[in-house]
Amino acid sequence: MTPPFNGQAVRAILRYEMSRARRTLGQSILSPVLSTVLYFVVFGAAIGSRIPAVGAVSYAAFIVPGLIMQTVLAQSISFAAFAIYFPRFTGTIYEILSAPVSFVEVIIGYVGAAALKSAATGLIILFISFFFVPLRILHPFCMIGFLGLTCAAFSLLGFIIGIWADGFEQLQLIPLLVITPLSFLGGSFYSIKMLPPFWQKLSLANPVVYLISGFRWSFYGHADVAVGVSLSVIGAFFAVCLCVTAWIFKTGYRLRN
Repeated sequence: MTPPFNGQAVRAILRYEMSRARRTLGQSILSPVLSTVLYFVVFGAAIGSRIPAVGAVSYAAFIVPGLIMQTVLAQSISFAAFAIYFPRFTGTIYEILSAPVSFVEVIIGYVGAAALKSAATGLIILFISFFFVPLRILHPFCMIGFLGLTCAAFSLLGFIIGIWADGFEQLQLIPLLVITPLSFLGGSFYSIKMLPPFWQKLSLANPVVYLISGFRWSFYGHADVAVGVSLSVIGAFFAVCLCVTAWIFKTGYRLRN
């Protein structure tokens, strides 16, 4: 018989993680927001005035979806990785494993909290961007959908990294050496259609291109790749991360030693 869903455990994890975010508000929310605002000032105002419009959109407005997505990717991984790493580091993870809580409820609690925090960061940046550039959002519900799915998928990736990491250095290894370069090369500051044909094809091997392209489409109605393809890539990445996380809990990889 399948045990009933333990909503109380999920709420407890969510409350704890969200209260931790409130205690570290400057580091968890304000810092990435201020960093992104600097991009608006430097690229949007100083450099953007010297760059022609990209399609029918000014360069300052064009980079907004890319900057939001770039910040959301990094914050989703960071929030989820540190959230599960600290219970492992302090040993309190064993209390969770011994409690009547399934791996689905643990994932919903930790990954859900990380996704909520990173989505809130992205929405704050979006709100602030209206003060710097003229924005329009043609498909607001699609924008929320892309944002939520991306936050959930990369929070799952951060959860996996937090379980895999043996130290604080490894927590930052994949975000710094893999995610950050892919974000900068994923079309945050340019359209891949501006590149020569060879580099356009090479850019399609970068999964971040699909995330940024789909998110930008929800704003302006045009994208570097088809929206359906972008959505399929995000969904496939989410499914893979979910399967890896289920395998971790099934085998006890780095949880029971």
